[in-house]
Amino acid sequence: MFVFSLLCYRSILGAIFTLPFALILESGKWKELDKKALLWLFINAFVGYSLPMALYYYGLRDTKASYAVIFSSLTPLFTFFLSILLSMENLHLKSKQGSAKVIGALVCFGGALLISLYNGKEIFVMSPLIKGITSNGTAGGHHLRGTLLLLGDCISYAVWYPIQVKVLSVYPWKHWSSVLTCVLGGLQTCFIGIIMKRDKLSWQIGWDIQLLTIVYSAALGTAAKYWLNLYAVEKRGPVFPPMFSTLSTVFTIILGTLLLGESLTVGSLMGSALVFIGLYAYLYGKAKEVRAKPAPGPSNEAQPNNDPTKSRNDPASFVLLDMARLPAAATPALALDVKPTPY
Repeated sequence: MFVFSLLCYRSILGAIFTLPFALILESGKWKELDKKALLWLFINAFVGYSLPMALYYYGLRDTKASYAVIFSSLTPLFTFFLSILLSMENLHLKSKQGSAKVIGALVCFGGALLISLYNGKEIFVMSPLIKGITSNGTAGGHHLRGTLLLLGDCISYAVWYPIQVKVLSVYPWKHWSSVLTCVLGGLQTCFIGIIMKRDKLSWQIGWDIQLLTIVYSAALGTAAKYWLNLYAVEKRGPVFPPMFSTLSTVFTIILGTLLLGESLTVGSLMGSALVFIGLYAYLYGKAKEVRAKPAPGPSNEAQPNNDPTKSRNDPASFVLLDMARLPAAATPALALDVKPTPY
């Protein structure tokens, strides 16, 4: 199937899946969209969907799937260092939480690299549950081109996560952001696809596995992914979501062994263990960092109100301020609402 037709249909269908949630949970918030927010959403769609997905699909044609995993595991590292440069992530190597985050990110990358480059002895093989399907490990004839495309995909995703921080600052409504990102991504891929191929056959879809792929990827890989990424970035920063991308390598091994009958090797087990250890170390450091942050200020009940504007608007504060201006001898009499008796 033509790559850009797949991306176009997937993105538009993802917008359709997300639209009901936006209309119900964020009703009327689309009116707050301005030109600045629309510009950032356009950049968000291009950097986070149109560009990286196209680079990945075309890069995968020229390389092996196991080779592409190496670049997907680079995304957390690139995002981590880019967030540090942009002051979106704190790096305190002398503290436990800072050291744990750096070590965790490096160990995660090392585990994914081990899975891709080292096999070792086969320790478990089972008959595939899905018959007639074999994994394709062959590479295309342009390995260097595929490497550059996959590297561009990795860098694009690394830039995308900090961009979401800016998107949330200019337009904080996550459901509408997901809808508009999907729509803009669909328009971008449609425009590029029409320039590349205009024949009807490239844009046709039938009632087969292609339609199932579009629906599945639109619901989970586009609509749900955008909303969950925005939520995680808002709560834990731009490095938190890509750290979990290394788990996809582990899940690929498990599903490949169960469904396709691929062999389970020593290298895949050791690499999976390193991925889990590294992820746990990063999450440990992130949790310590969140706890170490100063808590919000005490509530208004616990602190005296020093704001003169609020004091003037509050009747009780107004009375107390007037009492404070009175002479000390007159204050008890006013408090008891009794006029002093002249002698």
